[in-house]
Amino acid sequence: MLNILWGAMLLIGIVYGAVTGNMNQVTDAALSSAKEAVSLCISMAGIVAMWVGIMEIAKASGLVDRLTKAMDPLLHFLFPEIPAGHRAMEFISANMIANFLGLGWAATPFGLKAMEKLAELEEERRRGKAPGPVRKAGCASNEMCTFLILNISSLQLIPVNIIAYRSQYGSPDPTAIVGPAIAATAVSTAVAVVFCKLMEQRKRTKRVLNRSQPG
Repeated sequence: MLNILWGAMLLIGIVYGAVTGNMNQVTDAALSSAKEAVSLCISMAGIVAMWVGIMEIAKASGLVDRLTKAMDPLLHFLFPEIPAGHRAMEFISANMIANFLGLGWAATPFGLKAMEKLAELEEERRRGKAPGPVRKAGCASNEMCTFLILNISSLQLIPVNIIAYRSQYGSPDPTAIVGPAIAATAVSTAVAVVFCKLMEQRKRTKRVLNRSQPG
């Protein structure tokens, strides 16, 4: 869908430039934008590489494991149906830590692995090897939906990517976004948690009602 939207916007711009006789400006804008994109990618690559490296050091040193254990009460509250010690918890916590530090790019691999482990957990439930409600094949589990919503809302302490963008484009105070970012993401995360819990309770109530109905 995004490819269609971007393609349509580019096509509309080119057609409009041709109709209004501004093709020179369109060409100049395309060339300057390409140059700016390369420059931005180089700047972002250095910043992301540094923070991803820090995450890898933290993981290798056992810091991520200790943080995961410290986050156990929160993770159990958010994902009560995931068995204790399941590998999905490790990747979920690593994803949440990376997002907390504003490292969306570094969080993506952990998020993909978390989804993979949650899919394996769902398959174990279908085989009767793990506790929890069994859903139809191809349907996302409660844990998958909750994790996706939390990953999107993601409370951020240090919005590294936005700070890098602001620095690249000449902001006199790139870190001024920190306070508003914490406030905005705290609200979005709180709303996400409340929504997930309400939907979880609704599904639990529905399951109880279905089991209590005769026949």
